[in-house]
Amino acid sequence: MSFEEEEAFEHTLLVVREVSVYKIPPRTTSGGYKCGEWLQSDKIWSGRLRVVSCKDRCEIRLEDPNSGELFAACFVYPGQRENSVESVLDSSRYFVLKIEDGQGKHAFIGLGFAERNEAFDFNVALSDHDKYVRREHEKESGEASEESHIDIHPAVNHRLKEGETIRINVKHKPSGGTGMLSAAGLTGGHSAIPKPKALSLAPPPTGAGKIRSPLPPPPNDPVATRKTSTTHSTGLKGTNESQRHSADPISDLSQLKVYCAAHPFAVSFLLAIFVYMMTNLPSTAASGSTTASGWAAF
Repeated sequence: MSFEEEEAFEHTLLVVREVSVYKIPPRTTSGGYKCGEWLQSDKIWSGRLRVVSCKDRCEIRLEDPNSGELFAACFVYPGQRENSVESVLDSSRYFVLKIEDGQGKHAFIGLGFAERNEAFDFNVALSDHDKYVRREHEKESGEASEESHIDIHPAVNHRLKEGETIRINVKHKPSGGTGMLSAAGLTGGHSAIPKPKALSLAPPPTGAGKIRSPLPPPPNDPVATRKTSTTHSTGLKGTNESQRHSADPISDLSQLKVYCAAHPFAVSFLLAIFVYMMTNLPSTAASGSTTASGWAAF
């Protein structure tokens, strides 16, 4: 098939300004080609490379950069990329192309790129063409299957008509249920409000447990002055009360009664001494010296 017949359906995928073409020896083994076996003297042509997509077929055209004259062409058919383009074993910049003259004759030539990224773009362009062909086939097969498919389930309009309403009945659960509301502490509208749990707080520390600072307060501290005055007034009040109790005979007698109940023998001994002193004490004291001598004798 000539290029003029497919000219209206082709588009260019890649253009490389300069590539090299080599005459390669026949392959001696089934493992593949090696560019290390190619000699620099085997270089037969250099020019421009174009990758063109023509519907299902991809063409690799080697053209003269000045005149655009075609030197050779490699045709890549769907599913036959490995037969037309083959990578060498010892480099990523060299390939082997199967070229055809359009009359059934073909030959194998070596293709080399100057840069590694150009060889990478060459592989990407071929892969993009394969994806394009596969996508077109899937689209055609999908359209054919849609035409042959008969829809036995017609579309149903579930939209509400004008004036139509929907009623939803919600069943109230009992307050003692084990549902999401009861688990969250919520109940229905007629149930009692749950009592909040009492928080147990620790009692405040006593005055004995307070930690006193080892440093004295500053002289002009109003708080320290207030505390000192309060302590002083409390001390004076305690002194007055103690004096009042000491002057009160009833309070003394009550204390004596308690002591006598606790120590009966000591009380008896003291009473005996008191009686003895009262019987032996002279009725009148002549002078202070006589009284002092009587006490000293006792």
